[in-house]
Amino acid sequence: AEGWDAGGGYYVGEFPVGWAEWNGKYRDTVRRFIKGDHGVVGDLATRIVGSPDLFKKYGRKPYHSINFITAHDGFTMWDLVSYNEKHNFANGEESRDGTNDNCSYNHGVEGETRDLNIINLRKKQVKNFFVILAISQGVPMILMGDEFCRTQRGNNNAYCHENEINLVNWQRKEEFSDINEFVNKMMGFRKKHHSLKRSHFFLSKDLSGDGIPDITWHGLELNKPDWGYFSNTLAFMISGSDFIIKETPEDNDIYIALNSYYKDLEFELPKLDGKKWYRIVDTDKKDSYLDEGIEIKTKKYKVAARSSIVLISKKEDVRLKLYKNDNK
Repeated sequence: AEGWDAGGGYYVGEFPVGWAEWNGKYRDTVRRFIKGDHGVVGDLATRIVGSPDLFKKYGRKPYHSINFITAHDGFTMWDLVSYNEKHNFANGEESRDGTNDNCSYNHGVEGETRDLNIINLRKKQVKNFFVILAISQGVPMILMGDEFCRTQRGNNNAYCHENEINLVNWQRKEEFSDINEFVNKMMGFRKKHHSLKRSHFFLSKDLSGDGIPDITWHGLELNKPDWGYFSNTLAFMISGSDFIIKETPEDNDIYIALNSYYKDLEFELPKLDGKKWYRIVDTDKKDSYLDEGIEIKTKKYKVAARSSIVLISKKEDVRLKLYKNDNK
């Protein structure tokens, strides 16, 4: 369901049990966080865990939240990171149509540019959007073409065009092949890890008896999330062994750190018993997705400005550990 209308009605979270809903609050919060707005970190955490404030009532589940960044109305994802303002003059209404509240940021130049620094930053921000979408509880929805940076040239109300403004330019799939590959891998990562597709909301409790709650929140230091107004960071760990349905197979622990601040920041990593952290995603790196991951041997991880990381736990090889101890 689309829980709003042109007359100003807004009913997200109010539909009966049999309905899943487009989560407009998810869209707006994630956009604002990536843009670098203040005062959104607490709400972002709520959206990432499935928006229980909206969907927990009436016995509904996380999968009743349809999580999206863009849809048929409004900017494409590439335009979100390329334009501060709508450019709807081609619609014949002197650009009066279309929303003015886009939560977008052009990163220094309005529209297309040849500046590689700006282009690369925009591409990284697109990756950041897809990281959050892939690790959020609920059902992800992707606007066709966002996976290869489709543009409507800043037009956020292109319904009236059957031309290059609104048609899909498939040549961009080759031009932005790195983004297309990253999106495919992120969605594959989500599909692989059932802890990202829970049928019940988190309880913030230890359900498996290992002393670790199903989800823990962190900041630059362990167990010290910064919920303050000026915060631009969020970090959390999802336990791979805490599930309400006991028959659920054990998963990897997953640690995610999101940094929308304009400076690099170091995040202290959760301690693991008999496991090690492996970096799968770092949107600041050229190899931003690693299929097998690379072991993290430090207690902290530097997350670059406007970047996201995803780590997974892997059990230590007991035989290798014993060998190392015997040869000390």
